[in-house]
Amino acid sequence: MKRSARISMVKGRGQVRRADLLVLGLGLGSLLLGLLFLDACLRNNLSRAHREAGTAAVRGLLLTDLCLFTEARYTRHLSQADLHSAFQDHPLSLEHFPAGSFALPPKKIRFSHEKVD
Repeated sequence: MKRSARISMVKGRGQVRRADLLVLGLGLGSLLLGLLFLDACLRNNLSRAHREAGTAAVRGLLLTDLCLFTEARYTRHLSQADLHSAFQDHPLSLEHFPAGSFALPPKKIRFSHEKVD
């Protein structure tokens, strides 16, 4: 019995090599990546019903405009901009929302003003 115990304790048998740790890490990483893909597939199938319900709500409520910016009311729906809402604080106030610099108002709002005279 002592002899078999001595054979199993040959040099290097009880030690963990770096290559073993690498293989273990790669295996665990691959398993985790596979589980992430599986979770994404399952969530996609579950969220399809949620997206369809949202689409039905948009059609039912006749929502047409996309909310591009959430900062100011005159940048939320560019087709429904109010000419004076940018100056709602006072007439000489500067634009303090960065969204106003990204999108210009529609041409019909910019160039079809009535004469004030």
